[in-house]
Amino acid sequence: MWKVEKDLDRLPEFIVRKFRSWVVAVERDGMPLVRQCKGFHDEPLRGNRAGQRSVRLNRAYRAIYCERKDGQIEIVQVIEVNKHEY
Repeated sequence: MWKVEKDLDRLPEFIVRKFRSWVVAVERDGMPLVRQCKGFHDEPLRGNRAGQRSVRLNRAYRAIYCERKDGQIEIVQVIEVNKHEY
């Protein structure tokens, strides 16, 4: 799950805290419950990112992840986005 550590080193601390709080929530409550939490705006992606999902860390940052068949979560990247950039 932590392939994204290098991305986190370059991000503002408040984004890193929000990302880590999402990770803790997923580990504690499980992905199905966390997906229902409106604060993260978990949504499936389309186009060349089909099969991946996005979690909003704030208006400008997203955590992109995919859920493997064994149920494990793989973080693809944490990125700064403009509307429709990802």
